[in-house]
Amino acid sequence: MTGIRKRVAVIGSGMAGLTAGAYLAREGHRVVVYEQYPEPGGVTATIRQDGFSWDLGPLILEGFGPDEPGSRILKEIGVPEQRVRDMVTEPCDRGIIFPDFALWRPVEYEGALWRKDRLKSLFPDDSRGLDRYYRFYLQMERLASLNRRSQMRGERAGLADRLRMAMSYLPVKRFASLSAAELMEGFFSSEKLRAVFTGILADLMVTPDEFPALGVPLLNPESAFDARIVEQGGLPKPPSVYRCIRNGCGSLVSAAHDALAAAGGVVRTSAAVTRISTDSGTATGVVVDGKSEPADLVVSTAGARETFFDLLGADRLTKEYRSVIDGQVQMESVFMVHLGVEREPAQPSALGYYYGTHEVGRAVSEIRSSRYHDGADGFLIYIPSRHSPAMAPPGCHAVTIYTVAPNAIEGGDWEQLKEQYADHLVACAEKYAPGLAAATRTRVILTPADFRRRVRQHHHSFGGIAPVRGRPNPGFRTPVRNLWFIGSQSESGGGVLGVMQGARAAVRVMREA
Repeated sequence: MTGIRKRVAVIGSGMAGLTAGAYLAREGHRVVVYEQYPEPGGVTATIRQDGFSWDLGPLILEGFGPDEPGSRILKEIGVPEQRVRDMVTEPCDRGIIFPDFALWRPVEYEGALWRKDRLKSLFPDDSRGLDRYYRFYLQMERLASLNRRSQMRGERAGLADRLRMAMSYLPVKRFASLSAAELMEGFFSSEKLRAVFTGILADLMVTPDEFPALGVPLLNPESAFDARIVEQGGLPKPPSVYRCIRNGCGSLVSAAHDALAAAGGVVRTSAAVTRISTDSGTATGVVVDGKSEPADLVVSTAGARETFFDLLGADRLTKEYRSVIDGQVQMESVFMVHLGVEREPAQPSALGYYYGTHEVGRAVSEIRSSRYHDGADGFLIYIPSRHSPAMAPPGCHAVTIYTVAPNAIEGGDWEQLKEQYADHLVACAEKYAPGLAAATRTRVILTPADFRRRVRQHHHSFGGIAPVRGRPNPGFRTPVRNLWFIGSQSESGGGVLGVMQGARAAVRVMREA
């Protein structure tokens, strides 16, 4: 499509839609992004009430430091470099807390692998297993670092980069066929120790039996638990670096929206696409609020089932493409309580994960069965005003407490039960951060039903599709000519950086189509 100015309809104004729209608008195409909600951003938005601000979803993000992939994409779509730099905070880290032990970064820096030493003291019978795991971890960190370097080099990456990655893969290849559960059982005898490395899988709504072994160290980079590792070194470079978006992820949405507008693109809010029009196997436009709007390209960032079953019609898919969609395991949702409080909670870092169980697989299975744990299996506490004071009035703090939750409750209704559930979740958090309820000046509750309305999904899948081994996601190129599918339920997978990279990759394929 190079050199031909086309009409492009993008469905959804999350970071996937805004990124793809901005790239296409900069190439001269006439881009309209349709958003059914009154404001853009999807779940990458920031909400505000009584002078406080909270993010809907993303907490700390990888890949947005100077010259990292997310920042490079923002600059490519037209966001000024200084704005990109001003948007992100310094590296951030988190703590993890179980009922009988906690892992917060030490006051004085103790090296890149301080957690290994701490875990050896907690689980002496697994000391040899920890040595073996961390050798594996460093091998995977080197492989990931080479991949990050290749991404940063972009089109300049060549044969030497591929050879280095191939050689680094050889030592870990024997683990590639294993599940996360098999990997952990091979290293550790203690179920509690296994949970240190697999607890994060609850966020992805995937059990250790389903998740690939090689993904475990990638979800547990040591720099995520001590940001000082980034400056001090000691691990392969460039390291995994996690940062926050200053003043909330709405800043990221605003930057991408402004870049799209500067390139001539338009975002239409409160504009619900109800149908993707086709003719002879080719997408020809969209129907918006009952009105047909022609397009030469249609790019959907909606859910897979919503895109292909509701807006298009499953009869237009090939058997192979539909089987991929039917085989997907959707993530479940989240329950959030946002507080505006008059004093700072006593938490060492801005973000803490509080686990109430070591049985990750059991907890995930129960949520999939529509049983809500009411905070007993775990939650997190996030204080965004620590790194962005403007997200709260002077002397106050914005606090988010959230937990994974079923899209629908067995025998219950989110709207009817939300106040009761919110009170209980705050009470759970007060065991670690006393006085939250008494210090609360304002409160916002968001249930799975609220998220369904915001992103227009029948089943709210927070983060997209669960990364289950052997279950591919639908490709960017669909069986319908001129219809493209991107976003968290596409081949890119979820995460802010993931969908932005996916949008970039999809646009490159569109150019060649």
